[in-house]
Amino acid sequence: MFRPFYLFIAYRYTRIKRKNHFLSFISFTSVVGIALGVGVLIAVLSVMNGFNHEIRAQMLSGTPHINVGKIGGDFVLWQPLIKKLRADPKIMGAAPFIFSQGMLSNLATGQVQGVMIRGIDPKQINEVYPLANHLKAGSLEALRPGEFGIILGRTLANNFGVMVGDKVSLITPEASVTPAGVLPRIKRFTVVGIFEIGDLYDDKQVFIDLKDADKLFRMKGAITGLQLKVKDELDAPWIAKEIYQKLKEEYWVVDWTEDFGSFFKALKIQKTVMTFILLLIIAVAAFNLVSSLVMMVADKRADIAILRNLGASRRNIMGIFIAQGGIIGLLGKILGVILGFFLALNVTEWADKIQEIFNVELVARDVYLVGFLPSEIHAIDIVFTVSLTLVMCLIATIYPAWRAASIQPAEALRYE
Repeated sequence: MFRPFYLFIAYRYTRIKRKNHFLSFISFTSVVGIALGVGVLIAVLSVMNGFNHEIRAQMLSGTPHINVGKIGGDFVLWQPLIKKLRADPKIMGAAPFIFSQGMLSNLATGQVQGVMIRGIDPKQINEVYPLANHLKAGSLEALRPGEFGIILGRTLANNFGVMVGDKVSLITPEASVTPAGVLPRIKRFTVVGIFEIGDLYDDKQVFIDLKDADKLFRMKGAITGLQLKVKDELDAPWIAKEIYQKLKEEYWVVDWTEDFGSFFKALKIQKTVMTFILLLIIAVAAFNLVSSLVMMVADKRADIAILRNLGASRRNIMGIFIAQGGIIGLLGKILGVILGFFLALNVTEWADKIQEIFNVELVARDVYLVGFLPSEIHAIDIVFTVSLTLVMCLIATIYPAWRAASIQPAEALRYE
């Protein structure tokens, strides 16, 4: 005998019966509604996760996780500190840098544009972020001290119409006093590389050798700061706080979230809003489950009365319809998870085919920093969706189950 008995009866009531096609159809639509809600929610959350990961990877392809510098001036005695930081097991890499702003000029065309100038050590930079992996022309090794080479972003190189081997000029804010008066400092550079990371960097950032930057900005051996890479970029805020607490107060420590944190907060808010909207689909399916169970209670009044006369308690009767709602919800969740995985695993390929067939751009790279529809499934999203759906389905069964338990046996059997 199937135990407990109310699960057996709930299973019998859930099965499709020929004598009442309408109730079977209502139960079927409840399952389909829950499955669609769960599947679409999992797929959308996976796409949002994919966007978050890909955009973060793009942003951190040209910037360190943490910057450390000295307050009130340039950083002169930085070698002992970098050795200390490299000894920390949470830090994967460290490198010095010099940062300033200036103007890039092409004397052949007279074109001028403001740029961010970053002096780097080409032998250490890949410890912090993979600049070499993003070079489309030239090489990082060609960035040698004393030769005044420069690496430009692809967008910047295209705007200036230059390639590897061409000459450009950097105009720095530091002025030089000459017999002709005060003139801005201008230095001629040779393009030795072109990188492509994304529009966030390609049209405004340039890289030069650390020692060339030292000469250009007259740093006299000082640097702007140290750039660090940690094992997990999501841990950067608390690691930065830990570093700041260990260092003296004259140092400043900034992690990447202080520059891009507002952008990811906006993505998080968008994900929350999308989750809430899609949960309404599941709520509608749960409401449909209420209707299905109420109609089932009305159809099974005589059965309920007989069970009560045979000794079933009100709790047993409630258990039958709560179990029936749970079976419908469970079936919908299982189908929904399968559907969600199927959508999440194939959405990137489908989006690419739609763009190719209809010649449309579903994801604009200049807006979203990525040119495809990414997807990344997180177990926590699956657990959250299934758990919340389970709670909604159980809540939906309370009223029909209470109504079934309230049926008086004598009253129900009077007209049978």
